[in-house]
Amino acid sequence: MELTAWQVAQQQFDEAAEEMGLDQSMREVLRVPQRELIVNFPVRMDNGTVRVFTGYRVQHNITRGPAKGGLRYHPAVNLDEVRALSMWMSWKTALMGIPFGGAKGGVVVDPGELTQNELEHLTRRYATEISVFVGPHSDIPAPDVGTNAQTMAWFMDTLSMHHGYSMPAVITGKPVQVGGSLGRLEATGRGVATVTAKALARMGVEPSDATVAVQGFGNVGSISAMLLHRKGCRIVGLSDVKGAIWNADGIDIDDLMKHFSSQGTVAGYAGAQAITNRELLTGDCLVLVPAALENQLTADVANDVRARLVVEAANGPTTPEADEILRGKGCVLVPDILANAGGVVVSYFEWVQDLQAFFWEETDINARLELLMTRAFDTVEGLSTERKTTLRRAAYSIAVNKVAEATLVRGIYP
Repeated sequence: MELTAWQVAQQQFDEAAEEMGLDQSMREVLRVPQRELIVNFPVRMDNGTVRVFTGYRVQHNITRGPAKGGLRYHPAVNLDEVRALSMWMSWKTALMGIPFGGAKGGVVVDPGELTQNELEHLTRRYATEISVFVGPHSDIPAPDVGTNAQTMAWFMDTLSMHHGYSMPAVITGKPVQVGGSLGRLEATGRGVATVTAKALARMGVEPSDATVAVQGFGNVGSISAMLLHRKGCRIVGLSDVKGAIWNADGIDIDDLMKHFSSQGTVAGYAGAQAITNRELLTGDCLVLVPAALENQLTADVANDVRARLVVEAANGPTTPEADEILRGKGCVLVPDILANAGGVVVSYFEWVQDLQAFFWEETDINARLELLMTRAFDTVEGLSTERKTTLRRAAYSIAVNKVAEATLVRGIYP
């Protein structure tokens, strides 16, 4: 039976807690979210009818600072998924050493079925419904699957209208015209490319000798592929929701982007052959970058994975059983809380810039991002080597320990 994302997140935490010898009382505190909000709200559609949508906002932990986490618009959104994503955000922010807790939100909707006008109405009503949680010093959302900079602008404007003045720091991932940060759009993919290069160096492999397959061609997957291509890697496989493609000789990313811009999908690209999603995940490549949704690398798939390095650009793409299989095959896995942390790092930079009303140059932002990603990778790798354990367990030990220490220092209120 396939585990839910929440069961995966809790199992990963339990394994880390056991390895750390974490106090049982602390395990009880950190194993569950602190707050959960479910909202059912009406939206008037363009044809005059009214639809009721369900949305969530979950705060897993706010001991180290304001809650931080994206807003997801997807038909498969559910409470367990949002719980898992919020927990992973707690570990991610702690691992990267930025003063945030973990949260996540989402609405059960296929954004592709709504008009721009309907999406705006949905976003503004959802923002209003969860506004009891959200604020520049309490909970700061960001984009995720199915949302983008425009969604964040509507969200920010709605909360600003409630307060009667502009509140750019209430959300990150906004357009630069309303307080967004340079470099934010590329941040997650840039972080993925940075840690991939570090992992390849650890394996003694030059980027020019690395073949890469990327599952998912949204913001994260497309930018990861583009930046890895620029580093000299050969991109042999790509996919999105409409199909997957493969070319063992390498895909011309610049040419593919022209196809994608006109067709809205990688499927049908003349410079590669069509394959299935499973064939992409199990294809003959050195590096596999899952950049889609959770639970893509199950035990069944992991048995056939041929990549020697898996870099989790998505949140929770690998089940615990698959983790063990990949480890047994000698496959190195860079965990999601490290690999895709670039987005929350630059979200932190954006929040700081908004609060001080002083904005940085993009070169400075990219340099600071690379510094934090490199430092985190080196710390995780060092502990992994010292304890002779996986990068995931090392990353979790560092992150959980930081949250536990903050909890102990603050104490239990009252």
